[in-house]
Amino acid sequence: MEQPKLFDRKKVKETAQAERLALYALGEFQSRGLALAGRELPLDRLRGALRRAAEDLEVEELDDESAVAALSSLGARVRRVPPFVAKHPYRVTANAQLAERARRFYEEQIAGAREKSD
Repeated sequence: MEQPKLFDRKKVKETAQAERLALYALGEFQSRGLALAGRELPLDRLRGALRRAAEDLEVEELDDESAVAALSSLGARVRRVPPFVAKHPYRVTANAQLAERARRFYEEQIAGAREKSD
């Protein structure tokens, strides 16, 4: 599979696209065996999943403010911390329903991608 070039990636223009990207990222995070539900995670911990989601969906990566807005609109609790605490000064807590929704969404996307490649 060829890696998309930087300028080939589409911009995330809509809130729905950003939410879809964030949902995919949360599902991908869990697919790596990491616990999501009920934990307060620094946004730093989720940046890798957000980057991989952007690569998989072939869109530009979300900046911190867009990622936080998308996560909040999905139902995650986002808390801002002082900027001297972390490079990405947010803490994100996903409830069990959001974690399950993200896991199902990710699995559906992966299954759909497999069907396309077959």
